Amino acid sequence: MSESPSFEALYRELEETVRRLEAGDLSLDDSLALYGQATALAEQCNALLDRAELRVRQVIAQPGGGLAAEPFVAPQAN
Repeated sequence: MSESPSFEALYRELEETVRRLEAGDLSLDDSLALYGQATALAEQCNALLDRAELRVRQVIAQPGGGLAAEPFVAPQAN
């Protein structure tokens, strides 16, 4: 079973794809194909970020004692 690409690898590929699109030297067909590729890469990156977010938890002391894992919420900057 092969490993899925890492977020970093997918993101680098997405950046390169966007760079090629922004260069503006592609045919319409090539641009459309790359746009489709960039969209798929962005969706894969977002899915990996969503999964990572689910894994980030904070441990909270419960009123009656004990601990519970809850989603981490970063404090708001003032």
